[in-house]
Formats: sequence, structure tokens, C-alpha cells
Amino acid sequence: MRKIAIYGKGGIGKSTTTQNTVAGLAEMGKKVMVVGCDPKADSTRLLLGGLAQKTVLDTLREEGEDVELEDIIREGYGKTRCVESGGPEPGVGCAGRGIITSVNLLEQLGGYSDDWELDYAFYDVLGDVVCGGFAMPIREGKAQEIYIVVSGEMMAMYACNNICKGIVKFADAGGVRLGGIICNSRKVDNEREMIQEFAKKLGSQMIHFVPRDNMVQKAEINRKTVIDYDPTHSQADEYRQLAKKVDENELKVIPKPLEINELENLLVEFGIV
Repeated sequence: MRKIAIYGKGGIGKSTTTQNTVAGLAEMGKKVMVVGCDPKADSTRLLLGGLAQKTVLDTLREEGEDVELEDIIREGYGKTRCVESGGPEPGVGCAGRGIITSVNLLEQLGGYSDDWELDYAFYDVLGDVVCGGFAMPIREGKAQEIYIVVSGEMMAMYACNNICKGIVKFADAGGVRLGGIICNSRKVDNEREMIQEFAKKLGSQMIHFVPRDNMVQKAEINRKTVIDYDPTHSQADEYRQLAKKVDENELKVIPKPLEINELENLLVEFGIV
């Protein structure tokens, strides 16, 4: 089983990219579990056809410690298995603790056992590596491959670079590696070429360039992935390509994060500023 975590700046499209990629893998016949690591609990919405998922933390709060695996896992599109960590009540507690609690509970209940015959476990992780809770999938070796969603915008690239620093920090202890950069286009000037060069400087690859298309929003409004909503659309093929590239990817590296001046020079070189 390959354990993959998707990181990136908040609002960059991690959850959308993760679920559409997972739909592509499911269509290929892969058995996939998605673990949502965001208090909003929207990491499985498109796979489940809406926010129908009761989170792990809500379940524990309501039912105590006597929880079964079927209490926290729902079946989604293509027989994907969906889990939402959830978070504390607004303004109280640490959201990162939800990730730690959920992953530990999944392990205790046998969610990763060979009986499930999983090909993939995906972690959709909130925002940047800002605290120990959100870094948990890479800190403790829960995820072996990291894919970072980025665009040609300065702060998205800055967050990506920071995440690479987190991978470097835990590479030896947890064995985590960077599998590649996914460019979720914002139609920035020279975006494809700049992100390709950025990935190269990190010692990695831009594994796929996802063009911007309103079909993604249309599918989301209808609570579906693009592959589920309109399987014949060109954007569905983009996610199929991304899924295939991830499935076949063998380039997994310890990245080489850039200094801030190198990052700024890259933006200047490609005419962004």
C-alpha cells in the first residue's frame, strides 16, 4: 500500500485535486482510502456526494471510546473508503490533534490491515506545515510520498517551499519523500514554465499541470468529482492523466528548498513581478 499526503497553501485546491485524482485511481480499479485532515471535514465531500460524513472526533465525542471501524468509514465513489478527522469546536483546542487521534484510531481498529487490500491511503492535509499535528503524516512516517499542490502565485510557491523544508526535516526519521509538484493553474503568466523550473530547482518534477476550467466548479456545485459528473469532459481526462502519473511515478526525492531570494529571482525571471 502506498501512503500519500497532499499538502499546499490553504485555498490552493488540495481537496479538489485529491478527490479528483482519487476518482481517477478508483476508475483504474485501485482500492483507495482517503483520510481528510481538515477541521472543515470537506476532504471527501465530492466522493460521498455531499457532507454526509460524520467525523472521527464527533463520533468519539458522542459515543465515547467504544467505536467500531464502520462508525468512522463511509464508502464513496468507486468504492473508495472515506474518513474525516474533523476538529475541535470553533475557538477551542488544537485542530492538529484531530489528525493524530484519527490516524491512531484507524491503526488501532485495523483500518490499514492487509484484509482491506488497499492500494493507496491518501491524506488531505490542511494548509502549510505549521504545527506538529499537521506535520504528523510526514513526521511519523504515516505518509511516504508527498505531492504539493501549487500555482504560479508567490505565496503558493512560498508555502510549497516551506513544506519542502518540513520534508527535509523528517526525511531521515520517517523516510518521507517528495513525489512531485502538482500545478493547479491560476492562469498566471508563464505559469507552466515557471513551475517546471521551480520543481527542477527543488530536485523534483512538475508531475502534472492541471488547467483551470469552470467544469471543476460545476462538478463541485453538484457535489461530484469531474470524472463522476461528466466523464467525457476534457478536464476529466486531465485528472485521469494525473492519477496515471501518480500511479506510475518512481521519482521520489529529498527536496532542496530554495532560499527566499532564489524564489523571488525565479518570479522576476519569468516576468511575474
